[in-house]
Amino acid sequence: IWSIGTMVLLGYKITILTGMIPPLMIVIGVPNCVFLMNKFHNEFRSHGNKLQALKRIIEKIGNATFLTNLTTAAGFGTFIITKNPFLVEFGIVTSINIMGIFLVSLIIVPILFSFFDEPQEKHVKHLDNKFISNLLERAVKVILNYRTIVYTIVFIFIGICFYGISLVHSTGFIIDDIPKDDPVFVDLKFFEKEIKGVMPLEISINTLNKKGVMKYSTINKINKLQEELKKYPELSSGTSVSEGLKFARQAYFNGKEEHYQFPTSQELNFILPYLTGSTEQGNLLKSFIDTTSQYTRISYRVEDVGTLRMNELRDSIKSDVLKIFPEEKYKVSITGSAVVFTEGTSYLINNLISSVILAIILIAIFMAWLSKSFRMVVVSITPNLIPLVFTAALMGFADIPIKPSTVLVFSIAFGIAVDNAIHYLTKYRLELINTNGNVTEAVINSTRETGVSMIYTAIILFFGFGIFQASSFGGTQALGTLVSFTLIVALLSNLLVLPSMLLTIEKFAKTKKDEIQPFFIEDEPTNA
Repeated sequence: IWSIGTMVLLGYKITILTGMIPPLMIVIGVPNCVFLMNKFHNEFRSHGNKLQALKRIIEKIGNATFLTNLTTAAGFGTFIITKNPFLVEFGIVTSINIMGIFLVSLIIVPILFSFFDEPQEKHVKHLDNKFISNLLERAVKVILNYRTIVYTIVFIFIGICFYGISLVHSTGFIIDDIPKDDPVFVDLKFFEKEIKGVMPLEISINTLNKKGVMKYSTINKINKLQEELKKYPELSSGTSVSEGLKFARQAYFNGKEEHYQFPTSQELNFILPYLTGSTEQGNLLKSFIDTTSQYTRISYRVEDVGTLRMNELRDSIKSDVLKIFPEEKYKVSITGSAVVFTEGTSYLINNLISSVILAIILIAIFMAWLSKSFRMVVVSITPNLIPLVFTAALMGFADIPIKPSTVLVFSIAFGIAVDNAIHYLTKYRLELINTNGNVTEAVINSTRETGVSMIYTAIILFFGFGIFQASSFGGTQALGTLVSFTLIVALLSNLLVLPSMLLTIEKFAKTKKDEIQPFFIEDEPTNA
């Protein structure tokens, strides 16, 4: 509700991106409640004091929840730097409302629990779920006894992923995300088949001289260029001054097909006045020549060939143009919707990649500020880079190109995936205090307690983002699929790789006193 209200207050309209925000807020907000509820049940079961349990979840989980929402908001907020108005609006609204989710969950959940009766055994028995308990015990066994195997599997996994990444290609089609049976898609494909597409491609020619277009040599060069460009099957027949003169010559000879030819210089002097306005018909070439007759254009229609082929096509056409219209005598530019879309897509992808990097840097800064330890930054960030590598590899193996609708996944997934690491490390550092710096015991306790919430939230997020599969828009479907599987890999990484790394640096934790300071507050005695 707040997200829709924010859009109204800021004057934003519902678009393909902003339309996803309300369900996103639900998907992102529910994990907050899961962590708060699980902590409340854990606290209450340990000492039986409901008010004390509520007080402690606000103090402990509240701080961790603030940081997790902050990092998630940072992941979405990096879209603001893209300068694309749709992405900027998406980033602003999501960032504001993710922090709003923090306030709502931290206030509403404890208030509701304060009015409810004290939890009964049936309410807290989910903490002892046999399947999840067995899963966590196996995770503990693996990180205690098989860390070398974990690292080996991770390195092999990353190696395979890098091969998958090598298969990734960057491209984009104007109708790429439209369903194949949609009337728009069907109609555009029909026009591609019949008239080589509908996307405009324009070649603008500046002769650098007034009346320069009206010279026979210039018009002849235009004709030669059009003959040269016939070698590209993606292009339709061109429309230009040259084509107009061919039609005029054919009309002069009673419309006979064999007379559709470029006129001679003598024929041009007779035909041209009929097209330029010297007669009562008016200027029939005004769509192709400016009032000074210095500028002209050649208009084509091109198929939706994708940004990769469009880049190749543009460069090849430019090379052909420069052979006929040398730069020292003419100024030629290639433009049109086809070229603008290609340039815009490349620009957007580069900006979104920058936003991913910025998200990683911002979250690393947050972690450094809290932990005052470079090692803790590495430990928190590294396991959550693995899911991003997996996602990129999945795109390579599944032949999903990097395009504006898929590159969104990385910032979103990283911002959400790092939440588990923050909750785990918050609990871990509190456990270090309670166990007098015993890293092994702290890791075991942290895995057993936060692991339950991590699994619950992973399941919720997997199916929460999975609902986007119901969308008929390809970009939304890709977002749902890729984020869902990325977060499952993030769960495994935070349950196995993160604790393994903590145990590996055990000697540093023992020698550095500041390594065992809690993120926020020291743990209180359970009977306080």
